[in-house]
Amino acid sequence: MTMPNINDILIMLPELYLVVAACLLLLLDAFMKPEQRHWLHWLSVGALLMAIYLVVAGQPAQPVVAFGGMFVRDGVSEILKAFALLSTALVFVYAKPYLIDRKLFVGEFYTLMIFAVIGVMLLVSAGSLVTVYLGLELLTLSSYALVALNRDSQLSSEAAIKYFVLGALASGMLLYGMSMVYGATATLDLANLHTAAAHTGAPKLLLFGLIFMIVGIGFKLGAAPFHMWIPDVYQGSPTAVTIFIGSAPKLAAFGMAYRLLESGLGDLSHHWQQMLAVLAVLSLAIGNLVAIVQTNLKRLLAYSTISHMGYLLLGLVNAGPEGYASALFYAISYALMSTAAFGVILALARAGFECEEIDDLKGLNQRSPWMAFLMMLVMFSLAGVPPMFGFFAKLLVLQAAIHAGMMWLAIVGAVFAIIGLYYYLRVVKVMYFDKPVEGSELKMQADPSVRVVLSLNAISLLVLGLSWGPLLGWCKSVFPG
Repeated sequence: MTMPNINDILIMLPELYLVVAACLLLLLDAFMKPEQRHWLHWLSVGALLMAIYLVVAGQPAQPVVAFGGMFVRDGVSEILKAFALLSTALVFVYAKPYLIDRKLFVGEFYTLMIFAVIGVMLLVSAGSLVTVYLGLELLTLSSYALVALNRDSQLSSEAAIKYFVLGALASGMLLYGMSMVYGATATLDLANLHTAAAHTGAPKLLLFGLIFMIVGIGFKLGAAPFHMWIPDVYQGSPTAVTIFIGSAPKLAAFGMAYRLLESGLGDLSHHWQQMLAVLAVLSLAIGNLVAIVQTNLKRLLAYSTISHMGYLLLGLVNAGPEGYASALFYAISYALMSTAAFGVILALARAGFECEEIDDLKGLNQRSPWMAFLMMLVMFSLAGVPPMFGFFAKLLVLQAAIHAGMMWLAIVGAVFAIIGLYYYLRVVKVMYFDKPVEGSELKMQADPSVRVVLSLNAISLLVLGLSWGPLLGWCKSVFPG
């Protein structure tokens, strides 16, 4: 590999900018008094918004590479980065009152999350197996620390340990698969890997490596049967961290799957399509059926995540531009829906009251009609009720599965979409038709930034449902057929 030059730096400018910003925020936090920390909050939000501008304004007309092909900047990476940064900025806005109430309003929250989103950006721009692993580990190591942010909570510590142990196991399997793929093709570069995979002298070793890489992808997506970490981590983490884990890393997981399976091993699609189809069915079944019996709202949304990753896999199974565009569209829609859902929980939570149980929402319409309306929009979108954003996202991945010749898989997806209606509508029923619990008081956070941004986030699910064409067009444009 040649020495880095100025072009390499410019191509990687958004990531390098965020690294510098995170280091400066860490230094500022060390010298700030606790009462000045709100400035750190707004500086962090501003840093992410500036990074979005750098990503969008610097989007190249054609894909470009840096550092000898290890870093790729193309349309796919740009759209994933933009929405990962946007969802993280939403997390910062929603989390502030929650963190202050629980004495968790510390600089580490912001710097760790920015480093995590840098990991997301590296992962979706990976041009080499090394860069894939580097971005993945930066994301996951930061996430482990964030889950354990509340050191006084036994539940949070337990969730962090489970996440760390299972995450290390999954990372090891992914690395093991990568080593086999390297042994079969003698290259780490994904573009060269795509060519070498078709002419390898060790096809069985390559296929064995693919299987282990699918395990790693399944874990990062949270697809069954590699979903065992999701419910405990979602419930045990501070809600301000759960909202992040449920959004930006899902975009990263899609980016990782696309880079490894299409950019690297596209010629083996007839093998990995079948594997992903099995993961999709298991995710749809386990996610939707187990969610029905949940009483904890965060665990319900955790199993909901598993089912949604099943739908995302329906798009990837297509293994063509249409499928990738629909899966990308679905990943974006899920990130926006997830931030809105957990945003409502954060907006209703108070010191000593987490608003984690479904019963906590009883009679919400009588006490806070606007919050009930926002939550209803989010639940309808997650359920796939027309004309919400989530409906069209589901429709597109089901269509992609049909066009891939897997009508049976689309039928399974449609059946489980109907089953999933039950637990989403149960939340709406509790808010609108159950009587409030005596002595309880649910009101929206007084912070005006939370109220305004959350309202825009939830209403955008309806607006994008009514005018989803431009976003879908953007998604299709980055996968030329």
